[in-house]
Order: sequence, then structure tokens, then C-alpha cells
Amino acid sequence: MNIILVSNKMAKAKSLSVFQAGMLLAALVLVPILLTLLFITPPSNIKEQGVKALLPPHLKSSIISSQVHLDAYAKELGELQARMMRLDAQSERLAKIAGEKDKIASGKDKIASVKGKSPSKNSSQKTDSLLSANRGGPLVNARPMTEPDLQAAILALTQAVDARDESLSSIEAKILQQSVLKDMLPNSNPINAAFNSSSYGWRIDPFNGNKAFHEGLDFTANTGTPIRAAADGIVSSTEQGGAYGKLVKIEHGAGLETRYAHTSKILVKVGERVTKGQIVAEVGSTGRSTGPHLHYEIRLNGASLDPRKYLKN
Repeated sequence: MNIILVSNKMAKAKSLSVFQAGMLLAALVLVPILLTLLFITPPSNIKEQGVKALLPPHLKSSIISSQVHLDAYAKELGELQARMMRLDAQSERLAKIAGEKDKIASGKDKIASVKGKSPSKNSSQKTDSLLSANRGGPLVNARPMTEPDLQAAILALTQAVDARDESLSSIEAKILQQSVLKDMLPNSNPINAAFNSSSYGWRIDPFNGNKAFHEGLDFTANTGTPIRAAADGIVSSTEQGGAYGKLVKIEHGAGLETRYAHTSKILVKVGERVTKGQIVAEVGSTGRSTGPHLHYEIRLNGASLDPRKYLKN
């Protein structure tokens, strides 16, 4: 194949060889593609890819490994922060129930005034920051923390948070059982079945494998098993769909509420008054569930309580 070029400036026509014609066609095809990639790909990505391409393989794997470790530590610290926020909220509930709110608030005021700031919802976090900042002493044998050191520190902090969580839950249960709310507490077993003793609290989510807080207690039972009201109350809501599936909510007064989720059949209506032990629903596996069971919750002013602390043996 020959391509003949004709121009007014040429004295005669010029023909291209097969090789030259192939090169010309390749250029016509590749140039638009390169221009498109240049405009579509962000400069930062090009730069990063270029830098990574220059790195030796062992350095690439080392960087990837370090990033994975950093992500894991960041995730664990984020979970600990979320748990501390829950504990702070629980402390505030305890203070309110025990009538110590003003005393605790005044203590936070004094600490916050050190830096001229008024207390807020994050007062306890600021308090911890102030306490950790007011430290000193000679620097002796200083060295950076190693990865094992970080792992040990995170483990120790996790265990401390677990112990604090368990302690506060027990104190909260004792205070409620001795308060004016003791006659309203849902303390009877909602179903004639055993519960998973570790189902309330932080656990591995069965759907995505991540750590998540489970706000209820799971009772494994066959579909159709009767579910009973844990205390006298009024049915405030019956819902179908969503993560809870078919759900019954019962209000017991003074902000106390129980929830019965994943049911197969609801047997009560909104506004209906129920008595302790009355059948309100049947076990099922609706909503975000892996099998037939009752997901049971106790809430005080919207915050979940550990049902294990209130069930009679």
C-alpha cells in the first residue's frame, strides 16, 4: 500500500512506504487516546503511580503493610472512642438518677474554667485532656513506641473500658431497682428460651464481620414461640420492615420501654394496654436476622440498658 501526498509547495507528489504509512496510522490512533487519558486521570494519581513505579518491590510491600497496620490501629481507636462516648452518656444518666447531676456539673465547671472554657457535652473528654496535659518530670531513656507497645496499650485500654462498662451497668441497674421506677422495671423473662449471654454489647457483626454495638439480648427459639410482655405497659408502636423486621414497642412509664424484634406475627395493636406475661407476638426471623430468634431491648429515655441486669433468675 502506498500513500501519495500532494501539495502546492511540492514540485512533485511524494509517496510513503508501507512502514511509514503504518507509523502515521498508529500515531493518528494513539494520540487521541493519550490525550484522553491525560485529561481524565487526575495529576495526583499520575504522580503517585509514577512514584510507586520507581519503588523497589520490597519497599512497595512494606508501605502497603504499614498502611494496613495504621488503618487497623485507627479503626480500634475509633471503636474505643465510640465506647467512651457511650460510657460518658451512661455516667450522665447515672448522675441524673442518683440526683448528683449538679454536683458533677459543678466539678466539670471548675476544671473547664482552668482554660476559660464553659463545659459542654464533651466535658469529660476535655477533662481527660487537661489531666493528661498537666504532667511532667525528667526525660529518661526515651524511645518511640513500637508496634507491640501500641498493641499492648490498646489491649489494656480496651480491657479497662470493658471493666468500666460492666461496672457502670451494674451500678445503673442497682440504682434503678432501688428508685421510684422499681415497680415499672421489665424484669420478667419475655420468652421461655435461653438467651445468648454475650449478645448484648460489643460483638462481631454477623453480616459484615466488623465490630458493632448490639443493643439487645438474643433469645434463640423456634418460629411461632410465644413472646410475652416483660412488664405492664401500653403498646406504643408496631412496625414492619427495616432492620428490626416486625417490631413491637411497649412503654412502661417514666421513659422505660421494651422492644420485641424480628417477630413473625404481631398480636397486639397500638394503644392497647398489656399486662406482664401477656403474649404480644411470636418468634420469627424478619428484618436483619440470620435465623429465628427474639431480639429483646430495654431502653430508658432512648438509651439501651443491659437486659441481663434486670431479668429474674
